[in-house]
Amino acid sequence: AADDGVMPQTVEAINHAKAANVPIIVAINKIDKPQADPKRVQTELLQHEIVVESMGGETLEIPISALKRTNLDKLLESIHLQAEILELKANPDRSAEGIVIEAKLERGRGPVGTVLVQRGTLRVGDIVVAGTAWGRVRALVDDKGGNVTDGGPSVPVEILGFNSAPEAGDQFAVVESEARAREITDYRIRKRRETLGAAGTARTLEQMMQQLKEAGKKEFPLVVKGDVQGSVEAIAGALDKLGTDEVAARIVHSAVGGITESDIALASASKAIVVGFNVRANAQAKQAADSQGIEIRYYNIIYDLVDDVKAAMSGLLAPTKREVFLGYASIKQVFNITKVGKVAGCLVTEGKVERGAKVRLLRDKVVIHEGTLSMLKRFKDDVREVPAGQECGMAFANYQDIREGDEIECFQVETIQRSL
Repeated sequence: AADDGVMPQTVEAINHAKAANVPIIVAINKIDKPQADPKRVQTELLQHEIVVESMGGETLEIPISALKRTNLDKLLESIHLQAEILELKANPDRSAEGIVIEAKLERGRGPVGTVLVQRGTLRVGDIVVAGTAWGRVRALVDDKGGNVTDGGPSVPVEILGFNSAPEAGDQFAVVESEARAREITDYRIRKRRETLGAAGTARTLEQMMQQLKEAGKKEFPLVVKGDVQGSVEAIAGALDKLGTDEVAARIVHSAVGGITESDIALASASKAIVVGFNVRANAQAKQAADSQGIEIRYYNIIYDLVDDVKAAMSGLLAPTKREVFLGYASIKQVFNITKVGKVAGCLVTEGKVERGAKVRLLRDKVVIHEGTLSMLKRFKDDVREVPAGQECGMAFANYQDIREGDEIECFQVETIQRSL
């Protein structure tokens, strides 16, 4: 946007485009606003190695206004021109193939997959396979919400008829029969189980270090998310100073905020480890990380983060302290009790909370305080632990700034000897 400049989501889009090695066209939007300054966008893009044509570079840039429809025709022309120069062609007279952009479960419609046809033509009645999902195309819906009978190359369509929701990023293809579709999906499900069950498939720091050593790779990719920009910059600066002639840390993406599904997708594409500094992953990101075997590491001290990466890069893996997650509790009400201070009335939402374990106070998934519990009660009785679904009273040792809606994370720290 011409009035905002390069924002975190712009940087993320640039990183995704670079990771996929695809050409970039910059559309500078909102040029109709009085505070618009396209030059600012062009200058800020230089920091991300994007040099636009007006500054002597090769990246096409079009100033547009979506509201007033200014230069939208020029943007479309530029896309067509780029496609023509790159000779992006596809054969429409063959069985359809493409990629799943998004998938969801909708009430009344069942599993729905949004796909982009890359070659061939997809028609109603075709039998499609996407990852571990398959189905006969019952209906095709275009980007305007209307039903269509077919979709050719470069056309995005929603497919109704899958037996289960495919995953974003899955390749899809038309097959000749239901028997063939079942055979392919059964094989893929079996292989996925074997892969997830096999020891050492998850990307951990130790295994990545071993892979680097064996394959002679020169880069150690990381996705870094932090609670404040200063911390992220400090981490990036510290990691940049690491490395030798043989290996160096490469930050694929760094930004402020909680860890999202998009970060996991980027880590998967670039085979990176996700590092969170005083932030946590949301539920969808956790699920995606677990299913794809991506490791998420949480830190609250920069030196610990840098030391772990350095140890992994050099192969000197000393014993490490690892957190064991116990549970989450949500604060429903805060009580002021004389001589005790503030006590949180909580509902345990996941796992369990234990007396003597360490706790963190999270506000909007950002760590506000880390310490220990001074009190854990069920009704009026002191208890050792409270399982999920039950209510309890908690008080933090030497900390009073607790509010309704905050979340309490309970964990234990254990020392593990690393081995290769």
